[in-house]
Amino acid sequence: MIDFVFLIISAVTIISAIMVVQTKKLVHSAIYLAGTFLGTAGLFILLEAEFVAWIQVLVYVGAVITLILFTIMLTRKGEEE
Repeated sequence: MIDFVFLIISAVTIISAIMVVQTKKLVHSAIYLAGTFLGTAGLFILLEAEFVAWIQVLVYVGAVITLILFTIMLTRKGEEE
């Protein structure tokens, strides 16, 4: 059962990592990056490293993705006109 869960989480992580590079919209890329970070946290949970998984979620998903989305929103002002 754990092997099946590992295959699912790793497939989601790899697909979202590929989509980060392939997509042309920056907001979608940031969302896929959050999916990649969450998948990595899921793999840490499977390794029984819950503390590292929570740090992954709090620091990367919480802070880095928020920072990326804010910078995208702030720098897009010139393109709308």
